[in-house]
Amino acid sequence: MYRSLTRREFLGRTATGVALAALPEMAGHAEAVPAAKPNIILILADDLGYGDLGCYGQSQIETPNLDRLAQEGTRFTQCYSGSPVCAPSRCCLMTGMHNGHGRIRDNLPHEIWLQPDDRTVAEVLKQAGYHTGAIGKWSLGNPGSWGVANYQGFDYFYGHLDQDQAHFYYPDYLWENDKVVHLTGNRGGQTKDYTCDLFTEKALAFIRDNKQSPFVLSLAYTWPHWSDYDHETPESLIVPDDATYTDRSWPQVEKNYAAMVTRMDHDVGRLAELLKELGLDENTLVLFTSDNGPSAEALHSVDFFDSNGPLRGTKRELYEGGIRVPMIARWPGHVSAGRECDEPWAFWDVMPTLAELAGLPALTGIDGISMAPTLLGRDQAQKHEYLYWDYAHVRGTFSQAIRVDNWKGIRNGPGKPLELYDLVKDLGETHNVASENPEVAARIEDLIVAAYSPSPDYPIKAPADT
Repeated sequence: MYRSLTRREFLGRTATGVALAALPEMAGHAEAVPAAKPNIILILADDLGYGDLGCYGQSQIETPNLDRLAQEGTRFTQCYSGSPVCAPSRCCLMTGMHNGHGRIRDNLPHEIWLQPDDRTVAEVLKQAGYHTGAIGKWSLGNPGSWGVANYQGFDYFYGHLDQDQAHFYYPDYLWENDKVVHLTGNRGGQTKDYTCDLFTEKALAFIRDNKQSPFVLSLAYTWPHWSDYDHETPESLIVPDDATYTDRSWPQVEKNYAAMVTRMDHDVGRLAELLKELGLDENTLVLFTSDNGPSAEALHSVDFFDSNGPLRGTKRELYEGGIRVPMIARWPGHVSAGRECDEPWAFWDVMPTLAELAGLPALTGIDGISMAPTLLGRDQAQKHEYLYWDYAHVRGTFSQAIRVDNWKGIRNGPGKPLELYDLVKDLGETHNVASENPEVAARIEDLIVAAYSPSPDYPIKAPADT
C-alpha cells in the first residue's frame, strides 16, 4: 500500500522553495505582523488535564516554570484540542482540519496515516524559510508510510513514530529521521534511557543548531500518559523518581503522576533558560498545550488532583473535560504578559495562526482561522461559526459535538438524543437544556450534519445493541 519516496520526490516535497500550489490555497495578504519572523516552539503534553497546572488552579502539583510562562504571556481559558484522543487531535493540530474533515479521525484503525496530499504546518512554514523539527510522539505515520514526519515537511525528527510504542518510557529504540536508534541501556544495562529526558536533550540541541535562522520545533512529550508496561499498577505512571513528592502521604501512583508533571515543568524551564542564553528569548513564540483531557484509564484518579478542574468528563469524552485544554502563549513584546483570554479557538487554528505570524498570505481550504490578532492583542474580526468534534467511529459509540457561541451540543452515540448546555451558566455541563431551547438544538442538529464528511477509512460502526 505504501512506498518510500525517491530522493528527488523527497527533496521536491520538503525544499524551502516548493511551489505555493502544493500548499493549502492562499488568498490575500496577512495582516501587519512584526517584521522579524518569530522562532516557534510548540510544546504538547499527553493527557494533561485542564486543571493540572498551577496557573489553571492546581494547588498540589508544582509547576513553577509553566506558571511563569503564563505570567509572562497569555493564558487561554477556552482553547480546545482537536479530539478527545491523541492521533486525531495531533492530525488537527498539524493540518488545520477539524475531525469531520481530517485524514486521521481516531486511534483505530492504526493503519491510517497522513498522505502526500495532506499538508502540514511544517510544509507551510518552510515557505517562510523556517527550519522544521519534530521531537517526541508523532502518531501520524509509521515506517514505510507517507505519514512519517520527514515526509510531511519536517527536516528533523527524533522520537516515537508509532503511538503505541510511545506508551513505553524505557523502550528498546527510537527513530532519528529514517534511522533506528537502539537504546541498549534499556536491555538490562545499568544506565537506562528515559525517553522524555532524551526528547529534552534533542530539543535543546535543535535550538542550538538552528539559532541563526528561524525555526519551528514541535516538542511532543509523552508526560503524563500512562505506560503499557502495566497500566493497572502504580508503575503505570513511570518516572525515574518521585522527587518533590516522596514524603507526601499520597498513593504511589499519585506521587508518580505529580512527579511526571513537575519533571515536564522543569524541562520547560530548561528550554526557557536556553532561549535567554542564546539571545532568542525576545523573538521566540512559545506555545504550551495538551493533546486532550486527563485519562481515567489507569489507577491514577482524575479526582485526586482535580485534573479536569471545573469541567465534566475526561479523555475519550466530548464533554469539556475531554477536549478543553491548557494553552499558554509567550512572546515578549508581542503577546501580552499576565493576560487571561477567553476567546474560543481550537487546534485546527494553529496552522493558519503561525502562517500569518510568519508573514505568509492567509490560508484557505482548511477549517482553521488565524488567531494571530488575538495573540497580538488585536480585534479578532474573523470568528468561527462553530467548532466541531467527533469520536469513536469504529467502536459502535460514534459521538459528535458542536460549540456555537456559548452553546454546546453533544450526541453520545448514534440515535441518542442531543444534549445541550449553556457554557456560560453551566460550565460543568450538568443541566441539559435541549428541551428548553428547541431552536438552538435544531440549529446544532443541522450543523452536526453539515460539519461531518464521511471517510471510507472510518466507517461508522453500528451500536452493539442494534
